[in-house]
Amino acid sequence: MTFHDLNLNTPLYNAIEDLGFTTPTPIQEQAFNVVASGRDVVGIAQTGTGKTFAYMLPILRNLKFSKQDTPRVLVLVPTRELVVQVVDEIEKLSKYINNRVLGVYGGTNINTQKQAVAEGLDILVATPGRLYDLAMSRVLQLKSIQKLVIDEVDVMLDLGFRHQLINIFDILPERRQNIMFSATMTQDVDLLINDFFKDPERVSIAVSGTPLDNISQHRYNVPNFYTKVNLLIDLLQDEARFNKVIIFVAYKRMADRLFEKLDEHFKEELCVIHSNKTQNYRLRSIEQFREGHNRILIATDVMARGLDIDNVSHVINFDTPEYPENYMHRIGRTGRAEREGEALVFSTENEQEALQNIENLMQMKIPVLELPDTVENSNELIEEERPQIKERHNPAKRRDEDAPGPAFHEKKAKNQKENLGGSYRREMAKKYKKPKTRGDKNYNKRNKKK
Repeated sequence: MTFHDLNLNTPLYNAIEDLGFTTPTPIQEQAFNVVASGRDVVGIAQTGTGKTFAYMLPILRNLKFSKQDTPRVLVLVPTRELVVQVVDEIEKLSKYINNRVLGVYGGTNINTQKQAVAEGLDILVATPGRLYDLAMSRVLQLKSIQKLVIDEVDVMLDLGFRHQLINIFDILPERRQNIMFSATMTQDVDLLINDFFKDPERVSIAVSGTPLDNISQHRYNVPNFYTKVNLLIDLLQDEARFNKVIIFVAYKRMADRLFEKLDEHFKEELCVIHSNKTQNYRLRSIEQFREGHNRILIATDVMARGLDIDNVSHVINFDTPEYPENYMHRIGRTGRAEREGEALVFSTENEQEALQNIENLMQMKIPVLELPDTVENSNELIEEERPQIKERHNPAKRRDEDAPGPAFHEKKAKNQKENLGGSYRREMAKKYKKPKTRGDKNYNKRNKKK
């Protein structure tokens, strides 16, 4: 099948031709008619399979020209980077269509976004938090929304956006088409579908654990962090082979720690993104990596989820992910658009169980490679790898939770007396006695005269 077999219009055919695409991906092919029918849709497909075009092609095909100011299509995504990417994809498809597209997200001036909303738009791409803020300010009216798209919904729920999504559902028109795309079908996603979707049609291309055929996978058994760094430096010396590399780490602190070590060797070739970086820094890092100014990108799972970056030669899992689905999302950054890709995973002894879970999900064994002779085995350990020294039970020793804080000191003798309510109160009670009634204000005065 080609795009000409889909019921598109001339402006969309021209835009797709300009992009150089001829054959739709399986999710694009199977989702087109279902989304175009107007019924609720749940699409399950791995990352890198063209989900954005899968829902936008039928939406743009049926979106008529309008001069109204309020948006008719709402696309919700979990991260700011994805807002920028989805807006870019929609604008590519809308090259020959007269429509207005706007992306809004947190971390930037909301007043600038209010002005842009007030100028009128047809398609709004947003993160849930900033969308709700704009809706509550009354600048953004959602009364005309005909189609709601929730992309990467599993990540959105993992990030704790469930309550914000429910609040958004409450202020949207009841008569609308709900379109949801996800890489994994979790219990939380299923609950959301049951609560808010009306008899949705499910389009599933591959289960989340199906490895992509065009990605070769290998792993290394590595004893610790510093040996992982030595192995990484050794591999990255081969610039011709490792020409565009994403390195995934478990958390932000690890990203900064690895960046510091690699910066000594690769300097201008290196960039990093995680949620503690400023918005401009993150967008600049992604753009420099996409344009090829930087060869190596260090990222955490959430930041790089759903990002579409062409020609990534390698994905290196510096840390073995705790959840096997995250491994699938990571390696999906390479081998996109049916190109060849390669994925490597470094695993310490403590990460073998997580590795086993990944292999169980994929129902395959990842081939093991021996460490190159040029890689030095380090004995130095980072804080998280050092053994915790546990003392045998000592009843005379305070437990940590009972230990006093650093400012603790024993009271002075004069301050250890029992507090009886203050001397002034006792002296007054002796002098004036207790009044017979609360309301008899003159009783004490009479007693004093006697």
